[in-house]
Amino acid sequence: MSASSSPTHRRHSVRPPASGQPPSAAFTPADIDASAEELIAFHQLFQDCFPRREQRQWSLFYLCGQLSNLERKTIEPLVLGLYGADPNAVRAAQRFIADSPWDLARLSEMQQAVIAAELGETDAVVIADGSGFPKQGEDSVGVAPQYCNHLGKVANCQEGVFLVYVSSRGYAFLDERLYLPACWFTEAYRERWKACRIPEEVHFQTEPQLALEMITALVQQAVVPFHWVTADASYGKNLDFLEEIDRLGKWAFIEIPSDTRVWLHTPPIELPGRGLLGAPRLHPRVARTAPPPQAVRDLLAHGPRLTWLRRTIKEGSQGPLVAEFAFLRVTPVRDTLPGPRVWLIIQRTLSLQPEIKFYLSNAPTTCPPGEFIRVSGLRWPVETTLKEGKGQVGMDHNETRTWLAWHHHLSHVFLAQLFLIHLRLRWRDRPALTTAQARLLIAQAVAEEAWPLRNVLAILHYRQRRNYAAYRSHRKRTVKRQHQLSQSQKRKQRSAVFKKSP
Repeated sequence: MSASSSPTHRRHSVRPPASGQPPSAAFTPADIDASAEELIAFHQLFQDCFPRREQRQWSLFYLCGQLSNLERKTIEPLVLGLYGADPNAVRAAQRFIADSPWDLARLSEMQQAVIAAELGETDAVVIADGSGFPKQGEDSVGVAPQYCNHLGKVANCQEGVFLVYVSSRGYAFLDERLYLPACWFTEAYRERWKACRIPEEVHFQTEPQLALEMITALVQQAVVPFHWVTADASYGKNLDFLEEIDRLGKWAFIEIPSDTRVWLHTPPIELPGRGLLGAPRLHPRVARTAPPPQAVRDLLAHGPRLTWLRRTIKEGSQGPLVAEFAFLRVTPVRDTLPGPRVWLIIQRTLSLQPEIKFYLSNAPTTCPPGEFIRVSGLRWPVETTLKEGKGQVGMDHNETRTWLAWHHHLSHVFLAQLFLIHLRLRWRDRPALTTAQARLLIAQAVAEEAWPLRNVLAILHYRQRRNYAAYRSHRKRTVKRQHQLSQSQKRKQRSAVFKKSP
């Protein structure tokens, strides 16, 4: 495989996480005020994405809501918590997320420009990963029974594909795609497709294909510097993903299943031609004298003697994470034929029952082992980013149903998470500040600026009006359904009578 020029390799160093830093000096009310000013200045960077003043106001409002201490960060609780019991405001916020025409592509470009300015490094890593959003009903866009990474099992859910940027300075969401299962492209889902307002040009793509589409766009736009791409074994099931990353001129570090087959030495190939018995051979094949390929897991017992390097991958919240690494050059099986020559990296944890993982990389033979170990330690931030997205800024608090609303919601989740990283960088002299603690600072500022809603009676009255309206709507549908059922039964009875008549 070819590869682009090597990034500048820094000496692999292990730094303690925020929780491993000495406590910072106590924050003051002035720091809370400063965080509020930072949020306003940060949001102003994206003003051009919203052509109307009302859109800019609702965008800032939604961003404040995602950063607030509210337990539920869906639209109605946000309005009640930060604005007041105003039905018109609820509807306006819903329109902003579900229907308002603002420039999502421009917002993504500017977000990536901020990431490049604040986190950008030439040897940074882009991580591709999926994450699920469990759902109860069937009406939300993309919902279907499918494997949900968040739950670790098949469940009724939405599934998104995400790119996360990681450098030594921090991490942030880069891009997203909503995965539409194949069933959504059948005639049975046609009405739901229309109800969710999915663009007609959307076509079926697998999760790896969606990830490659986003990575290709990153390379073409050339806004965010990076050199490595990593992904888990769901992306490494075949060589397509790895080879496409290579074509883009990036180095890959992709986990693979343990049954992935490889040759230690590239076997000879018999080209198409006349066989020994005269029958023509139409396709190339591996020479029959070549040894069979082996599953990578079998190399541990039946392969060459491995040299293991014990290294500290990172300093975690509970102390150093240490593992052993071994490195081999191998030739993977590609449609029964030899694929490109690549690195096989084997990682083994230190325990009585060690966990073993396997990775393939298209990095050149000159890539030092320490660089693979460094990149292996930069795969975890995708889990941290998704966890913070769901636990801190309401990533999974989305009750909208349409295609556009899903993307609008995620765009503001990305902005909220990026702002928290921005805030931590602003206070880089206080390294003990975690992302969750940064959100507490800005949440306090949001609460102080919010409408003094602690008006329980107004909210109570609002809830009662909504409950009564919902009751009347449900009752109307129930009565109509019962009437239709009654009429249907009467028609069946009449039909039965006529049939019995002589």
